Amino acid sequence: MARVRLSVAERREELLRAAIGQIEARGVAAVRIADVAASLGVSNALVLYHFSTKEKLVAAAFTYAAEDDLAHLRKVVGRRTTALRRLRAAVRWYAPTGQAKGWRLWIEGWAVALREPALREVTRELDKQWKAAIAQVIAEGVADGEFACADPAGTALRLTALLDGLAVQLTSYPGAVARSRAQEWVDEALARELGLSRKALTERER
Repeated sequence: MARVRLSVAERREELLRAAIGQIEARGVAAVRIADVAASLGVSNALVLYHFSTKEKLVAAAFTYAAEDDLAHLRKVVGRRTTALRRLRAAVRWYAPTGQAKGWRLWIEGWAVALREPALREVTRELDKQWKAAIAQVIAEGVADGEFACADPAGTALRLTALLDGLAVQLTSYPGAVARSRAQEWVDEALARELGLSRKALTERER
């Protein structure tokens, strides 16, 4: 059966999704242009026409994955509800115990970003936008008198650092930390940063 002719944008998206799948399966270091092409039944030349090097393909694939996560984050923090509800929803979704991005993909990305400037810029920008969104919600909660926090940006950094670290433990070392325990630590950290007790954290969310 002949392949359906795709627009340039549709073809790029297809290639990016395939690249993400291959990265998750093989790791960034091992994945090849040929693997992405073979997974779609297209030629290496077609992949290289859209992305002239493997490095550019990988960076674009991570950008594509990041855009999905950031779109969901904006939806969560933009809801019409209290800042505490929005903050907890964002943290729970981002946490390795939630439904956020494939953590294996991002751990791979962090490792390779140490050596690949293009990918480092992608992961750095994602990190900046996550922290900025969390800090903004915290600042709104402080302004509305929901909780106290003298340094929203610092709190956002500490919370995301905790979540990233737990993601490494849960993804790389299965069984090292129980998911229920990890969630308890996240709740405890959030309550402490906002000057609330864990009980108050739950009650004020209702």
